[in-house]
Amino acid sequence: MQLMNPLEINKVQISAHFISQNLRESPSALMYLVNQALTTAFPNKYILETESYLFSVTEYAEAGHCVLQAKAKIHEQFASDWLVEENKANYTIKNGWYQVKWQDHTFELLILTRVGDIVSSRAYWLIADDKAAAESFLREVSRWNFEIHDEVLVFEDGGWEKSDELFNAIKSATFDGLVLEGTLKADLRKDVRQFFESQAIYQQYGVPWKRGVLYVGPPGNGKTHAVKALINEMNKPCLYVKSLIADRPNDHRNIRHVFDRARETAPCILVFEDLDSIINDDNRSYFLNELDGFAGNDGILTIATTNHPEKLDAAIVNRPSRFDRKYHFNLPGPVERAEYFILWSARQHDSLRLTKDEAEILATLTDGFSFAYLKELMLSSVMAWIASLGHGKINDIVTTQAALLRDQMVSA
Repeated sequence: MQLMNPLEINKVQISAHFISQNLRESPSALMYLVNQALTTAFPNKYILETESYLFSVTEYAEAGHCVLQAKAKIHEQFASDWLVEENKANYTIKNGWYQVKWQDHTFELLILTRVGDIVSSRAYWLIADDKAAAESFLREVSRWNFEIHDEVLVFEDGGWEKSDELFNAIKSATFDGLVLEGTLKADLRKDVRQFFESQAIYQQYGVPWKRGVLYVGPPGNGKTHAVKALINEMNKPCLYVKSLIADRPNDHRNIRHVFDRARETAPCILVFEDLDSIINDDNRSYFLNELDGFAGNDGILTIATTNHPEKLDAAIVNRPSRFDRKYHFNLPGPVERAEYFILWSARQHDSLRLTKDEAEILATLTDGFSFAYLKELMLSSVMAWIASLGHGKINDIVTTQAALLRDQMVSA
């Protein structure tokens, strides 16, 4: 690699030639060669080099904690994608040279993205007047990015990603519109609230301050909604494990990363949805060891859900110290179905409301319906009512749609 003259580099403030020349190098040589070039070009500066995903200066700047400004005459390269839920474009810096203003310090920052055979990685070089200032900036940016702000931390493809979309879904979930059997709703809320409020009592009696709960039941009966509503109500950081599968399979490493991050984030809520699809014969023992907390799981509330408890090993389902309590989300009975119809009617226009008697009669016609099917029933009924131009009576339409849905359930 032929380096540019340091004076020339200073004159053009690192030209596009410098960036493109380095990107031609192999990934294994890139870090060394760039560091060497920068050290030569800036002999009186401190060069801090990092590949840490926590050193995302762009997110730190977007939150208003520093000012990031592209250097003139240096081409910035962005990658873009479309955020469907938010209906906007998202731009990620791939390569560029920037000036950073933070507190009383001004830094230069070079960002280069290395494209590997499987994944790409971003590398940073911070050019500072002194080591202390550079390390302080590294610490503060990393600390801020490590914290969970208005987002949920999702583990997938072997790593963590912050999800605004899931956070917004959680913030809109409450217990108000959730119908559950008997005292289940109150029991769920009491259990979780007491756990987070009882740290001192746990410590006083030498009991590990950790808890695991398992939500069991057929799909479509409120497990996911209950989890979201609890997270929203408790206002604790949430870590959501979507999958342990990665391009380079290593379930043990992935499980360790999950629990390590939960321990660092605690007190927090750690969620394993559809646990039976995540844990298998190969990773079960390692998962149980981490869940047992040999490394200490203080402050971690683990919530797992499953539609198929019969697929889970007895060591998971029947060991109280791992999942201390199992809550069953059964198909709604006639009382719950009638309550669902009444709650639904209360939110509708007068033309779409059911009387209490109509709701109770419909409850007898929908035996075996899950809450998901009840929701589909009312949605399809409203669509049919609209198609009739409002001439049909909603109770008659719901009765007809219930029979159609039951036929679909039988044939499915």
